[in-house]
Amino acid sequence: MSESGFLQNVRVVLVGTSHPGNIGASARAMKNMGLSQLVLVNPLEFPSDQAVWRAVGAADLLENARVVSSLDEAVEDCTLVIGTSARGRRIPWPVFEPRRCAEVIASEPAGSAIAVVFGGEKMGLSNEDLHRCNYHLTIPVNPEYSSLNLGAAVQVVCYELRMKQLELLQSEPAAEMDGWDSEFCRADQMEHFYEHLEQTMIDVDFHDPENPRQLMTRLRRLFSRTRLDKMELSILRGILTNTQRNASINKATNQPAKPRGKRKDK
Repeated sequence: MSESGFLQNVRVVLVGTSHPGNIGASARAMKNMGLSQLVLVNPLEFPSDQAVWRAVGAADLLENARVVSSLDEAVEDCTLVIGTSARGRRIPWPVFEPRRCAEVIASEPAGSAIAVVFGGEKMGLSNEDLHRCNYHLTIPVNPEYSSLNLGAAVQVVCYELRMKQLELLQSEPAAEMDGWDSEFCRADQMEHFYEHLEQTMIDVDFHDPENPRQLMTRLRRLFSRTRLDKMELSILRGILTNTQRNASINKATNQPAKPRGKRKDK
């Protein structure tokens, strides 16, 4: 295994960063630990001399950083997306601390595109952004003083990734998913699936978009936790397509739909 190992597959995504110095500090933290892929989603100020100044010897990461307009664009080709969150959410998601996060990332199949996503300095990631992540990551800071600088948070996560990489250089165990018969789905493929799933549920009168409650959020959590591969996704999309076709035929022939059961999602 090379020195970079799985680290070369990991991108750090900063969403809505308001202070350019934090971008530079994050780049420096990344280069210290051997990561090189930096993606910026709608930064308030970039390029910036202050970012370069804070990056010190990591200005090359800033020069090669990719700037995009949405989180979807930043992670569309990723098979694993981990979002950082310091707050509890109404609907809980699988949560890791940085060391466990490093283990999960290291177990991904070789060549997988992986994103670790950090939110803005004031509010962090939105619920909508976090719903696009397979897992959430939280740093177990002192609850009496939980304010953690963005650059420091990136440093902690990158450090754990590097320590895991150094461990693997010594032991080189097989990745957990090596030999799997189909590639994991990319983030953009999952977003298309969620759109298809929601429209199908509307077509069969199971889902009311005017009163959505938490249905799609809970379904996103389910499939994010499951981690679909491309063959499984193809099967599910086929089921949805057939369901839509049969629903259309039933409506065209005025056949009454079967009564639906009551849902209890709140």
